[in-house]
Order: sequence, then structure tokens, then C-alpha cells
Amino acid sequence: MSALDAVRRRASWSRVTEEAPTREQLLPLIEAAGRVADHSALRPWRLIELRGDDRLALGAALGLAAGDDEASTKPLRAPLLIAVVASYRRSDKVPRWEQEAVASGVAHILSLLLDEAGWGVIWRTGGLTRSAAVARAHGLTADEELLGWLYVGGKPAGKEAGRRRSVAADELLTRMPRPTPEMTAATAAAEEHRLERKAQKSAKKAQKVARKAEKKAAEKARRAD
Repeated sequence: MSALDAVRRRASWSRVTEEAPTREQLLPLIEAAGRVADHSALRPWRLIELRGDDRLALGAALGLAAGDDEASTKPLRAPLLIAVVASYRRSDKVPRWEQEAVASGVAHILSLLLDEAGWGVIWRTGGLTRSAAVARAHGLTADEELLGWLYVGGKPAGKEAGRRRSVAADELLTRMPRPTPEMTAATAAAEEHRLERKAQKSAKKAQKVARKAEKKAAEKARRAD
């Protein structure tokens, strides 16, 4: 299956069976997802697998964050939850929003790989995703934020996942707007500066060649004497 076909057939599975990939099955998929574009190769992300009673702990944290007396049962909708964590690194070149984009990219690619491997996946978030109680339950540091969970399980036999309508690509792919007079002037000035620098470099190169030729001629004359 081509990458294009895999992406086109991807769908979210809101209901899954109690089957789930093992850690050994996950590792090569995570390794592949880690090939996402990553400015400065900071790897500003990590994943947390929640199985069994881990899901109960998350449910308790969600209930606490919501101010409810009872734990949430939402984490029990799938046998495996993969928490997606943006783990920010200090960088003068890569801002936090770009690092979060990397973590999101890893999550999306991993969901595609899991789907292609035959697993049902849905990315869930919610208003309590970044609550303090939920962060503590996951053991997040002060430089980390939760982006949600991939709920993973088996695809029910005879069931179809929810399908999304195709996007209007011709409407979403646009061109740059026509430049304003100020932008046109700035572009002209930048081009003039570029040509000036190019001329300066050419002049320096010509001077260097001339000096080299003069030195060579002087050396030749010295040898003739």
C-alpha cells in the first residue's frame, strides 16, 4: 500500500475491541514515527503507554480535575492509551509552538502506522487534558504538556470506522496575496541590495585574480633576471 493510499483510508475508530498491540509491536512504529520533521533534531516529545490499571488512575485524575466524586470511565474505552507529551527543550532557534508541532506530527504519523498495521485508533483530547491533576498522574515535568491520547484497540469485525468527507483541496491550496505597495518597495530594495552585494563580490574576485596575475608576472620577471 502506498503512503497516499494509507493516508486516504485512515479513519478514527471510536469503538475498538480488547485486543491491543504489544510493546514490542509498538516500538518499530514509534521509531518510524520519530522520523517526523524536527528542527535541530531536538526530539521534543515522548509517549506514555497506559494499560490495565493505568487507565483507572487516569480516570481518577480526570474525575478529580472535573470536581466529580467518581472517576471517569472514559479511559476504559480502549485497552491501550498512548499519551502524547510535548517535552520542550531549551533552544534559541526553535520556539515552543514549533516543538509542539513536532510532537503532534509524531502522534499523527503513529496513528497512521497503527491503522495500517490493522489497529483501530482515535486521538482524544478534552478540556481536562492539561489540568494539573492529569499532569501529575502522567508524571509530567514543568517543561512538558499533554497533547491528548491515542486510544488503540482491535477493529471490530463487520464494523466501519467513521469516515470524513474529502476536503476541497482546490479551495485550501491558495497563493500568496498580491503585494502591497510597501511590500513591493521593500522587495525592490532587497533586490537592489542583493545585486549590489553581488557586484561587490564580483569586484573583489576580479581584484583577487588581478593580484594573483601581477604576482605571477613579477615572479616570472624575477626569474628572467
